[in-house]
Amino acid sequence: MQNSGGSTSIQQGYLDRQFHLSEQHTTVKTEILAGLTTFVSMAYILFVNPSILGAAGMNKGAVFTATAVSAIIGCWLMAFLANYPIAIAPGLGDNAFFTYSVVLAMGIPWQKAMAGVFVASILFTILSFLKVREIVIDAIPQDLKLAMAAGIGIFIAFVGLQGGGLVVSSKTSLVAIGSFTVPTTWLTIFGIFVIGILMAKKVPGSIFIGLVATALLGLVTGLIKAPTHFISLAPSLKPTFGVGITHLSSMADPQMWAVVLIFLLVAFFDTAGTLIGLAQQAGIMKNNRMPRIGQALMADSLSMLAGSVMGTTPTAAYVESSAGIAVGGRTGLSALTTGVLFVLSLFFSPLLTVVTNQVTAPALIIVGVMMMSSLKDIQWDHFEVALPAFLVVIGMPLTYNISYGIAFGFLTYPILMTVAGRRKEVNYITWILLFVFIVLLYVLNVLPKGTTA
Repeated sequence: MQNSGGSTSIQQGYLDRQFHLSEQHTTVKTEILAGLTTFVSMAYILFVNPSILGAAGMNKGAVFTATAVSAIIGCWLMAFLANYPIAIAPGLGDNAFFTYSVVLAMGIPWQKAMAGVFVASILFTILSFLKVREIVIDAIPQDLKLAMAAGIGIFIAFVGLQGGGLVVSSKTSLVAIGSFTVPTTWLTIFGIFVIGILMAKKVPGSIFIGLVATALLGLVTGLIKAPTHFISLAPSLKPTFGVGITHLSSMADPQMWAVVLIFLLVAFFDTAGTLIGLAQQAGIMKNNRMPRIGQALMADSLSMLAGSVMGTTPTAAYVESSAGIAVGGRTGLSALTTGVLFVLSLFFSPLLTVVTNQVTAPALIIVGVMMMSSLKDIQWDHFEVALPAFLVVIGMPLTYNISYGIAFGFLTYPILMTVAGRRKEVNYITWILLFVFIVLLYVLNVLPKGTTA
C-alpha cells in the first residue's frame, strides 16, 4: 500500500510540474473531470463530420478515423505546447463549406478540394511559425475581445437550443419555438433544470452530472437507443490518407486559390475568436494578452496540417471547451484527458451514440449564460465602441458564423473610433484587418452558394 501511495504521489507531482496545477489553483481530479466534460460536449463531431463529408463523396469510415486522430493530435499538442484546457477537432463550419459550397455547388471533386485544404494548412502553419497570427490577436482591441467571448456564448447557446429542439427553423420568422409534443425535447428541458439547480447550489461538476443524468433518463425512457454492442475496430484511413497531396496538380486552377484563401481566412479568425473567448472565460487573459498564444496557435496549425493529410477538413479550437472550463479546467491536463478519450472512442464508438444532441444541448445553453459576464466590462457608454461590440455579439449567432461576427466589428470599429476623435487608439493592424474582412466578405459572396448544412 505504501508503494502504491508513493507511486501516486510521484505521478501527481509530475502532473503538477508539467501542467502547473498548483499555480492555476486546480487539481488532477478537476482537470480530468473537465476534460471528460469537454469530450462529452464535442463527441458529436465524430459522427457529424463523416456525415457532412460523406455527402461530398468521401468514405465515412475513413473520415471517422481521421476526425478522431486529428482531434487526438490537436488536443495533445495544445496540452503540451500551450498548457491550455482547449480541445481541437475538425470544425463544423469548414466541413460544411467544403461539402456544400466547394464540392457540390462549385463542382470541384473532393480530391481536388482536399488539395486546397492541404495547401491552406501549410500556409496556416507558416503564418503561425512567423508569429503573424500571434501579432494580430494581441492587436485586437480589448472591447472587441470581450464582445467575442459574449458572442460565442450566445452562439453556442443557440446551437444548444437548436440541437435540443427548443428552437426550430421557420419560413416566416426564420426561427420559432420548438414543439413540446416531441418527447426528446423534454430531455433538453430536464437537463437545463438539473444543471441549473446544481449550479445554483454550487455543486462541483454540475454540468457533467447534468449530462450523465440526461443520458440516463434517455436510456431509461427509451428516447435514446442503447447500443447493440460496445467495441468495434477503427475503420481504415486508406480511402482518404494523402489524397490532398497526390492531387496538388489541381492547384494550377485559379479557382482553387479562391478556395484556399477562404479556408485560410475563416480558419484564422474562427480559431482566433474562439481562443480569445475561452481565455476570457477561464481568466487566462493578462493585460489584454493571452499568454502562450503562439504555442496555442502552433498546436492548432499542426493539427490542421495533420488532418489534411489524413483526410479531413481544417481543425479548430472548440467552443465546447467552455463546458470543461466551466467545470474548472484551467490547464493542458484537461486537453490531454480529452485527447485520451478520443483514443478510446476509436474502439468504443458504439457507446458515443448515447450522447445525442439533446444530451449536450443543456450544457451548451448553461455555458452560454456563463460567458455573457464579459459584457459588463465593455464601454457601452461610448457609442464608437458599443456599436462594433454589439455587431460582434449579435453577428455570430445571427449569421451562424464566428468569423462574420468578428468581421462586423472590424468593419466599424476603426471608422467610428476615428470619427469620435480617438484615431490614435487604433493600431495599424486593426486598419489592415478592416480591408482583409472586406476582401473575405466579397469573396464569400462571389462564390456560388451551396446548400446549407
